[in-house]
Amino acid sequence: MSTTKKIAGAALAAALGVTTLSACGGGDANDKTAGASDAPKSKTVTLVSHDSFNVTDSVLKEFEQQSGYTVKRLKSGDAGTALNQEILTKGSPRGDVFFGVDNTLLSRALDNGIFTPYQVKGMDGIKTEFMLDPQHRVTPIDSGDVCVNYDKQYFADKKIAPPQTLDDLIKPEYKNLLVTENAATSSPGLGFLLASVGKYGEDGWKDYWSKLKANGVEVVDGWEQAYNERFSGSAGGKKAKGDRPLVVSYASSPPVEVLYGEPQPAEAPTGVSTGTCFRQVEFAGLLNGAKNPEGGKALLDFLVSKKFQEDMPLQMFVNPVVKDAQLPEIFTKHGVVIDKPENVTPDAIAKNREQWVKAWSSLVVK
Repeated sequence: MSTTKKIAGAALAAALGVTTLSACGGGDANDKTAGASDAPKSKTVTLVSHDSFNVTDSVLKEFEQQSGYTVKRLKSGDAGTALNQEILTKGSPRGDVFFGVDNTLLSRALDNGIFTPYQVKGMDGIKTEFMLDPQHRVTPIDSGDVCVNYDKQYFADKKIAPPQTLDDLIKPEYKNLLVTENAATSSPGLGFLLASVGKYGEDGWKDYWSKLKANGVEVVDGWEQAYNERFSGSAGGKKAKGDRPLVVSYASSPPVEVLYGEPQPAEAPTGVSTGTCFRQVEFAGLLNGAKNPEGGKALLDFLVSKKFQEDMPLQMFVNPVVKDAQLPEIFTKHGVVIDKPENVTPDAIAKNREQWVKAWSSLVVK
């Protein structure tokens, strides 16, 4: 889920998802596939991720001091791009742990065998609804909702009620207002496509997108361009003179606009169309062929620790998956809880994702 710290980083530049830390996981039969058992023990562990991964320096330093490992971070673009690179280097990965594959792309990662199983310490503390891989090749780290965001000032000035549902987006009053990401190249773009599949089903989603296209939806490559260049409601979009008051982003995007506003506003300048959402869950896993599997296991344990889970919301603007992790006030005050996001089962996504994306591309992009 590329959700996230990209928003905060862009905000700054534009001014705009328990356990004790341990040195390593328990040894098991997977060590041979994860790395040579007789290799010298490395004190560096490499985390490969999409560009949105972030952690407070002091929190990461505490892990490094307690575990004895130094974490090297290797960011690799958007979620889809990062995953593609790991598939291409399968068996000889660029790092030890991969973070950022979500439920929209999970089957692709698992089918390509890029992970080796590992059960993290503290697994009992993770909410069961996020445990989508019974073989423990990946561990859930965060969740978030892909939703349409709207520019409150635009709709107030025009005296038009902002859209709240997918059905609203095809109405004439919202013509030429929405920008979304390419479902073939972007995680939120794919999430928005899946929201339409969940809402309208296999027999109806194509007709919906035909209407959305006729109503002037704009498609760009990724979230960064959509949110920070084309969307009129974000700080980055205002600087770039974006003219689209509707954008596919996240339910957690409004707190970012508050946190990094200069001056900080009392209320978020953007809102969330709560009837347009699809829930994403992001995972991390130990890469098959990792040079430092023991360090990788320790890092995975850290990612589900309460310390990291409570740091994560204001670093990546996603929700914790650990039961007792608390959200910061600015997150709960200005974020939106989505009670009934659209849903597509992991099995359905695995079976149909490629053909859905191909059909969507032919219909909307070409």
